[in-house]
Amino acid sequence: MDPARHEYRIQTICLLIISTVAVAAVLYWLRPVLVPFVLAVFIAYGLLPLVEFQVRQLHLPYLVAVASTLVIGVLILGSLGLLISTSVSQLQANADAYQKQIELLGAKVSALLPAGTFRAEGNPFAQLPLGNISGMLIQTTNAIVGLLSQGLLVLIFVLYLLLGGARQKAGGVWAEIETRIEHYIVTKALISLATGFLVGLTLAVLGVDLALVFGLLAFLLNFIPSVGSIIATLLPVPVVVVSPDISTTTAILAILLPSLIQIVIGNIIEPKVMGEALDLHPIVILMALIVWGMLWGVVGMLLATPMTAILKILFERLEPMAPVAQVLAGRLDAFRS
Repeated sequence: MDPARHEYRIQTICLLIISTVAVAAVLYWLRPVLVPFVLAVFIAYGLLPLVEFQVRQLHLPYLVAVASTLVIGVLILGSLGLLISTSVSQLQANADAYQKQIELLGAKVSALLPAGTFRAEGNPFAQLPLGNISGMLIQTTNAIVGLLSQGLLVLIFVLYLLLGGARQKAGGVWAEIETRIEHYIVTKALISLATGFLVGLTLAVLGVDLALVFGLLAFLLNFIPSVGSIIATLLPVPVVVVSPDISTTTAILAILLPSLIQIVIGNIIEPKVMGEALDLHPIVILMALIVWGMLWGVVGMLLATPMTAILKILFERLEPMAPVAQVLAGRLDAFRS
């Protein structure tokens, strides 16, 4: 290889690494502003079909369609906030009953263990605070509350983005990005809504506390590929275990049925409906979850897949970065050639 060409490649790689680190630092530093804005962009893409439906089918003026869509958005946001607030209050009100159940479970475990396992200070299970039992649920709920607290800023961004949607749509690469992302968001939202509804309904029928919250969490976490469905399935376990009114059979069903719903929808229905909408390799999606989660937290994980798809589409249109786009799709043979 020509020494000058080899040196040029090394310089290009070094500049690419430095640029990546710099961009990541900027994204992390500006996340208080970028997170609501990027979230608003994807929400606007999800709401645009509803606006266009009102304009085409109901023959409403565009501004009226945008206003009605925003009213629906505000009502949904307020309902979610009320649901979470009510459920957290329910969790606190049942704290004593949960604590007694923890003590009962601790006594049963102590009876099964050999004598002298615990010291004289008593059974440590009886002194377990409720926060350690349901900490995962509370932390996830707090993250959602923090997300909803930025709802006003997000709605302002969504308003301007929807008003800008009245202009003629762009063509070329950006049109392809809009088409793919809009298809992904709408389809994923409908599938996630079905998942959350079925999970919440199942837990409510079984009499599990916070059933509606678990349905909401299943809806939101379904936007995180693979990992989200696992977390949504495990979240009800602490509440199911410490609920005094739930029998063993009901507890098993409360864990088994939501798992079955997640498996059927995630592995059978969703692949057939979604197809290769984003054309990303599963390993790439997992790495994107890690990277965007480190930068932007829970919101970054929710938006990791569509944002990585946008980068892939852009790389496909840039000749020097075309091999990287092939790697993101999992086509390593094309990269080697």
